[in-house]
Amino acid sequence: MSPEQREQIMRTLWPDGGSASKTSVWAILDCARDPKIYLALLASRLEFRCLYSGKLPRELEMVAPQLVELHPGNRLTAQLLDEAWGKSWGVFLRTAEPSNLRHHLRKFLKVQDEDGRRLLFRYYDPRVLRVYLPTCTADELKQFFGPIDMFLSEAVGGAWLDQFGRAQGLLQQQRLALSGPAIPTHGADSEQISASS
Repeated sequence: MSPEQREQIMRTLWPDGGSASKTSVWAILDCARDPKIYLALLASRLEFRCLYSGKLPRELEMVAPQLVELHPGNRLTAQLLDEAWGKSWGVFLRTAEPSNLRHHLRKFLKVQDEDGRRLLFRYYDPRVLRVYLPTCTADELKQFFGPIDMFLSEAVGGAWLDQFGRAQGLLQQQRLALSGPAIPTHGADSEQISASS
């Protein structure tokens, strides 16, 4: 990743530079993608929380999704951008109400298929998130976003940054070309995707 691309992502994650902001930036990291992720979390010395509940065996915790708050100057933030971008390690989000964030995110870890089977839902994988969100109804978007203002993730190959927000019940999706101008994924202006199935 070039310094210009890195700076572009940083400005998108922290539009105000991270100073005196009312919103915080978090990452949901999929530790099953690479053993380096859990080691990076440990080395960061940041507080991180597993999205699974209860007392887990160490082996499971090391491959579970983990939630961590990021800061512009933190070593983990730099590592996620410099070493992990393009590898689908997880997604970022911004929220002004982080107090119940883990509880909210835990609600979506399991889904039921047409046959009633319970399945794990890996929405924290950018490849899943960018396919799932455009299929949501207005009610589903409201439930899924909850206290979250915006989800941000790498797009295919890491050459783009996808931003997902909500306005008036509709999904707002914008794809930012790294080291290029922001472009909507459809249409000429900021995209409004119908929230109906």
